[in-house]
Amino acid sequence: MGATVTTGNNDNVWGGGNEPMKASYGKMMMWFFIVSDALTFTGFLAAYGFSRFKFIDNWPIADEVFTHFPFMHGVDAPMYYVALMTFILIFSSVTMVLAVDAGHQMKQKKVAFYMLLTIVGGLIFVGSQAWEWKNFIKGEHGAIETKGGSIIQFVNSKGERVKLSDFAVELPEEREQLSRSKGKWFMDEATLPTYSVAEIQAGFKAHPDYLVRTEKIYRDTKEDRANTTLQPGLNKNKHREILNRAESEKMVANAAIVVEGANLQHNEYGNKLFADFFFFITGFHGFHVFSGVVINFIIFLNVVLGTYEKRRNYEMVEKVGLYWHFVDLVWVFVFTFFYLV
Repeated sequence: MGATVTTGNNDNVWGGGNEPMKASYGKMMMWFFIVSDALTFTGFLAAYGFSRFKFIDNWPIADEVFTHFPFMHGVDAPMYYVALMTFILIFSSVTMVLAVDAGHQMKQKKVAFYMLLTIVGGLIFVGSQAWEWKNFIKGEHGAIETKGGSIIQFVNSKGERVKLSDFAVELPEEREQLSRSKGKWFMDEATLPTYSVAEIQAGFKAHPDYLVRTEKIYRDTKEDRANTTLQPGLNKNKHREILNRAESEKMVANAAIVVEGANLQHNEYGNKLFADFFFFITGFHGFHVFSGVVINFIIFLNVVLGTYEKRRNYEMVEKVGLYWHFVDLVWVFVFTFFYLV
C-alpha cells in the first residue's frame, strides 16, 4: 500500500499556511511594487543631491523661490503654502488609516466617509501643486541671463529684490516672435518676454541706486560680511553676492536675454538644473498622487455599492492604503530635499 502525501489546498495556495509573512497575494504584489517604485524615487533624489552638491554655490534658495500664498498677492510668505500642502497630504494618510480600521470592523459607512476625506485631501494637494507650478513658471521679479549663462537679479539700495517692471522703460522698438511660418527650418520661438534687453539696460541706467545680485551664495560669516555686500535675506545662513554700481553696470551690459519665471531652459531663480529636477520629480510624484486619487475613487464607489460588504472583506481598501502611505512618505523626502535642505 502506497503512502498518501498531502500537499495542502491547491485551490488557494495563499489562503493557507503557505502565506509569506501572513500576507495575501495582493498585498505581496503591492509591496513588490512599492519597493521597486521606492528605488526609482531614490535614484531621482540621489541625482538631485549630486547636482546640488556640484553647484552648491549658485543653487536657488527655497525661501526666495516658494514665497506665494493663495489670495495674498504681494505678501512674502516663504514656505507657508508648501507646509500647508504637506500637512494636508499627511492628514489624508490619517483618514486612510481610519478607513482601513473601519474596514476591519466591517463598518461600511465609516469606510466610505474616511475614503472620501482621503480623496478630497489628495485633490487639494494635486491642485495646490498645479498652482505652485503656475507661479514657478510665471515668476515674480524677472532676471537677466548674461552671455556667459549666469543669472543676475536686481535689488535696491537696501538689498531688496525689485521687479523688472519697476524700472524697465519702453523703447520704440518692434519685436516679432519667431513662428513656424516665418522661421528657419520651421522652428518656433519661445514666448517673447515682457521687456527686451535694451529696455532693461536703459531702465537700469536711469536708476543709479539699483544694483545687481549674482547667483553666488555666501555663508553668513564675519569674514564674508567684511569682504562683500550681503543681502539681508530671509535665510539667516545664506546670502547672495551684491555687486557695486560699477560692477553691476558691466554685468548688465553683458546681458543676453530676459528671463521671466522658470522652464526647462532658463530659470530666473538661479541654476537651470533646479527647475529641471523640480518639474521632473514633483511632477512624477504628482502623477502618483493623482493615480492614487483615481484608484481611491474607484474603491470608494465599490464601498458605496457594498461590493466589499458582500465579500465580508475590505482588503482592497488596505491595499490601496499601502500605496497611499507610500506616496505620502515619498513626499516627505521630496519636501526635505527641495524645500528644507
